[in-house]
Amino acid sequence: MTSDRRKFTQNVGLIGLTNFLIVLKGIILLPIITKLLGTRDYGVWTQLSVTLSLLSPLILLGLPFSLVRSLASKTNRQEIQEVIYSILAVVFAAGSIIVLIFLVFSQNIGGFLQSPPAFIEILAFVILLECLNAVFFSVLRAFEEIKKYSALTLCQNFGEIGLVLYYVFTGQGLAGAVLALLLVRLAIFLTLAILVASRFGVKIPNFKFLRQHLHFGLPTLASNVSYWLVTSSDRYLIGAFLGVLFVGYYAPAYAIGNLLNFFTFPLGFLLPAALAKLFDENKLAETRTHLRYSLKYFLLLTIPSFFGLSFLAKPLLTSFSNPEIASQGYLVTPFVALSVLLYGATGIFAEILSLAKKTRIAGSIWTLAAFGNVGLNLLFVPKFGILGAAITTLLAYALAFFLTWYFSFKELKFQIDSKFILKSVLASVLMTILLGQLNPHGFSEIILAVVLGALLYGILIFFFKGIDKKELDFFKSFFQSYFARHQP
Repeated sequence: MTSDRRKFTQNVGLIGLTNFLIVLKGIILLPIITKLLGTRDYGVWTQLSVTLSLLSPLILLGLPFSLVRSLASKTNRQEIQEVIYSILAVVFAAGSIIVLIFLVFSQNIGGFLQSPPAFIEILAFVILLECLNAVFFSVLRAFEEIKKYSALTLCQNFGEIGLVLYYVFTGQGLAGAVLALLLVRLAIFLTLAILVASRFGVKIPNFKFLRQHLHFGLPTLASNVSYWLVTSSDRYLIGAFLGVLFVGYYAPAYAIGNLLNFFTFPLGFLLPAALAKLFDENKLAETRTHLRYSLKYFLLLTIPSFFGLSFLAKPLLTSFSNPEIASQGYLVTPFVALSVLLYGATGIFAEILSLAKKTRIAGSIWTLAAFGNVGLNLLFVPKFGILGAAITTLLAYALAFFLTWYFSFKELKFQIDSKFILKSVLASVLMTILLGQLNPHGFSEIILAVVLGALLYGILIFFFKGIDKKELDFFKSFFQSYFARHQP
């Protein structure tokens, strides 16, 4: 392997590890807060996190995405400065408005989120720093500073875990954990600001490129908000109807089911470029082959993971949180896990809409799913509690899945291996029977059960001839050709 290809492969690995740890951070923090501070405090923590995830995209206005697209083609230092600092200025202004609103209405917002006003005031500055850091991180991405990007992202995640642990163990409670979010983001902000300023200098912007960046970025807001409504709005409604304690029951079970997202990243990272090249060269047969195998191998991993997480939900929640959360929330996990499975499959079908430049259809589908999710939550949560929220989440993802499948196949059809799906389900059921015989309790027994279950599933899939050597060779060549095409 050449040094350039090795460098690119390392970059892909770094990004993969970084995204893995971002998801893993929530699982690591789960036992810290639930076991040491209690279920209600975890509910408050979740409400603050959900608010951060809602307001950050609204403040950013889609501008970081526009920045990456723009800077990738610019070489003029003054133009680069103009883009960076005009976007920073707009994001700072929008974020400052949110800070002011949160400071003035901290009592009211705290009442809605069932959180102390002091937490709301800290959260205001966390949101502002999160958005400014997102702009700086986009600069690193635009200039392919992957090592710095990954290192600082990992520092933020491990820094949060470390500081939360420190403050909780020193008796600072949830207030210390919330303060940790602010301190870590402040340190990352100062580091990023120094890095960007030392490379590009500092400039007072005249905003001459701002209109085109807003024109590019603003349309992404609808899809961002719609996705948030599907994935996170249920926490607000559970808090409003049932109280923040039930958010504390729901969120850990949701986090366990959401672990299936680990499998969505590789395809999301590798597939778009590979498909675009084949489609643009009018190699439709190869495009269909890539789509068929991508869906097959995604399901190869996620179908047994769905069965495994569903069965192990209660012991996992007992190990990572506490028995109270496990008994209240374990039924939520299967619905969430199946929702994530459908989401990953939806993403593969959505690649066809992207190739056909029909992305508005995808946006409309998620908007419909979002409002349907909110409407059903208003009906289901008061009547069925947190299980009702899990059911509506599954219904929303199922709606998005079937509509995306339908509209994408109007553009380009590919073969779906239904026999393989049946074989995978059968192997997963047999694997689950083994897990039932093991009946694991405690973290070490769960790990052993996962390893044995994975081995049994793998043996059964080969025994059922679910995959063959030709298909394995295809994916090996797919990764090799991807690295070859993208070496710098």
